Amino acid sequence: MKNIFSFLITLLICTLALAAQAQTSGSLSGLVKDETGQPLSYGTVALVKSPSAEVVGGAGVEVDGTFKISAPASGTYFLKITVIGFAPFQTGPFTVTGAGFNKNFGALVVKADAKQLNEVKVEAMRPTIINHPDKMVVSVEGTAMAAGSTALEVLTKSPGVWVDQDGNLQLNGKAGVKVMIDGKLTYLSGKQLQTMLQSMPADNVKDLEIISNPSSKFDAEGNSGIININLKRNVQTGFNGSVYSGYQYNGEDGYNLGGNVNYKEKSWSSFASADMARRVNLRTNTMYREFHQNGTKTIFDQAGDEQGVRDIPSVRLGADVDLSEKHSLGIGYNWTSLSFDNYYNTNTYLLKENQAQSQYIEARNTIDGRYYNSTLNGHYQYKVDTLGSTLAADLDYVTILDEDRSRFGNTYRLVGASTPFDQDNLGSDNPARYTIYSAKADYTKKFLNKSKLEAGLKASYVESDNKLGFYSQYGTWKANDPTRSNHFIYQENIYAGYLNYTMDLGTKWSLQAGVRAEQTNSESHSVTLNQTTPKEYLDFFPSVFLQQKVSENYQVTYNYSRRIQRPNYDRLNPFVFYLDPLTWAQGNPYLRPQYSNSFQITQTFKNTYILTLGYSKTTDFIAEIPVQRNETNTTVFGPRNVDDHDSYFGTLVAPVKVASKWDMNNSLTAGYQAFSIVLEEELQENKQFYYMLNSNHNLQLPKQIRMEVNAGYQGPNAYGLYKIDPTWWVDAAVKRSFLKDQLEASVSVTDIFRTRRVIGAANLGENINRFDQYFGAQSVRLNLRYRFNKGEKFEMKRRNTNLEELNRTGG
Repeated sequence: MKNIFSFLITLLICTLALAAQAQTSGSLSGLVKDETGQPLSYGTVALVKSPSAEVVGGAGVEVDGTFKISAPASGTYFLKITVIGFAPFQTGPFTVTGAGFNKNFGALVVKADAKQLNEVKVEAMRPTIINHPDKMVVSVEGTAMAAGSTALEVLTKSPGVWVDQDGNLQLNGKAGVKVMIDGKLTYLSGKQLQTMLQSMPADNVKDLEIISNPSSKFDAEGNSGIININLKRNVQTGFNGSVYSGYQYNGEDGYNLGGNVNYKEKSWSSFASADMARRVNLRTNTMYREFHQNGTKTIFDQAGDEQGVRDIPSVRLGADVDLSEKHSLGIGYNWTSLSFDNYYNTNTYLLKENQAQSQYIEARNTIDGRYYNSTLNGHYQYKVDTLGSTLAADLDYVTILDEDRSRFGNTYRLVGASTPFDQDNLGSDNPARYTIYSAKADYTKKFLNKSKLEAGLKASYVESDNKLGFYSQYGTWKANDPTRSNHFIYQENIYAGYLNYTMDLGTKWSLQAGVRAEQTNSESHSVTLNQTTPKEYLDFFPSVFLQQKVSENYQVTYNYSRRIQRPNYDRLNPFVFYLDPLTWAQGNPYLRPQYSNSFQITQTFKNTYILTLGYSKTTDFIAEIPVQRNETNTTVFGPRNVDDHDSYFGTLVAPVKVASKWDMNNSLTAGYQAFSIVLEEELQENKQFYYMLNSNHNLQLPKQIRMEVNAGYQGPNAYGLYKIDPTWWVDAAVKRSFLKDQLEASVSVTDIFRTRRVIGAANLGENINRFDQYFGAQSVRLNLRYRFNKGEKFEMKRRNTNLEELNRTGG
């Protein structure tokens, strides 16, 4: 802890010292208006050197029509204003005399261009998927399907994204996805990540950035890449916001309601949002297992039904202030809470060849608890020069509580008997706390030749404190079971630094290359066993992006990166987690990090069609392995390091303009998975060709009604020892706006044909382990949203103002 705080203080001092070296300089400012005198809220202002016509700087027009550009070096310049729908405007030449030069151009009036304006008025739907050299951006904002959905649901409709049987995200057939929100990692994995994404309303999501091969500036954590969720940001001057409510029925009733307010005036902007949702969790599950030993067979046949209610309030607060033209500060606070009540009932037949020994087990289980995630972020940015060079710093403090209380009531009967021969009442209390401190500083230097140097430092400290108290209950008396109770603490320090350089190699080629170093110091401590497992390791993670512009309509990007996936905290806990009398999970304190080397080639045709081909080699791959113990007819699920994992994949994005008001976005991901592991002194291999097809249709119907239909098909898949069967689904939604787009109403139906099941098996030798699950995906949703505004004419305007913020999870 002493080292981490020393590092954080040093990092902050260095950042402020660099910022203090900035010298005050002058500026060029003004106001852009149309011919009616109304300020324009979009456009660009370029600073052009005369007479060479070289663009040396510039700025975007703010939502109030103003612009401000740092004064350049001494010389003669002019401004060139470009606004869609208006004729280009150019000022006369002016001379900058030296440092501290200031000039206010006053109101600059641009004239409407009749030809351009007519083109702008043509109604068109914006593309849903846009490709960039280093990422794919999937638009969510304004889509009919997003209303009333959760962030997890919109993620599963994105190219190459899939949720496995345990609710974990996979990208291009690989597990180990890390999720960021507005450029900051969520610090969550496994169940906690799933809970957070299910509690986040998709109405507040702007777009998704899928980064399958991140550069060195990102944390190396995440075997299959990063998904960054960008939330909607306020860009309107004055006071504005929205309120919304929704109802969902999927066999039970659910709802969500909330609102947000924003205030923006000159150098100050702030926002607040709150959401309250009740989401119903439904699941039906069948498990079939066969245990073979000494020529005899025992059958485990279980049917389960789960129903739960989650009450989820959440709050987001934030403010940003421009201290000067170059310096800005901001603070943000996110709080999400969840309380839940879950009922999981199972009926199990344990059938033996000697029928007199066959049993029927009736289990009535309840799980309730609470969860909260509190994140406080402070950030600072310094604009070094007019070329776009910046220095940014972030500090984060996160606390997470995940507390479960479980009760297991089991009744045992011989098959055919009316009275039980045994009963037990068991329970467990499992509070887990996480504390995270993180700090980073990033410096970006841009040069006149369009090259760019990026460098940064990062430090984080994570502590996970997990207590599990397991007991048998007799009336009001609880008898602790020390063999299934434990106290486990995990601590981790990571220190990182990176360098990344981008440059043009002539007119056709560009290169981005970098390397990241991460020093990991961790310690797993079982208080119960008085056993400590320390680990220290230094790793280097290079990345290379080579982009070729073959022609105006065809570009190719070649990239390589090396990444790491550290074990999740709960997977390192060695003690038993009870599921039912014949099923439990157990952690593994000896798990090793897994490393992957990934290669990709991305081809873009006409800036529309995208084809990505990739290969990754992962060593020490971490997978859940079910082990069936024939002598006791029990199954233990636990993480193991799989020896090898080879993955070949390709993703094709092919939008089709069916008609002027009918856009179809299609994506196909296909590949080959190969897993191998030695179990019971035999090499076990799992190989599978897989494919996923998704087709999303947007139709503009009469009377301003917009319709969206999503259809998906997922072929057979492989994960560790699991083989997953094919599945498919169809969703549909309609949306209409009223009151000049201030009121929006939508109706959606998900999983119309009730087909989105998760069916699979993990068989080993003669033993069979098969499951069939349905998670209540079929639902009907009704949603309303009303937008209000004071201080500016209501108009939907969008501008990307995201700051680069905190990275890296601790899992």
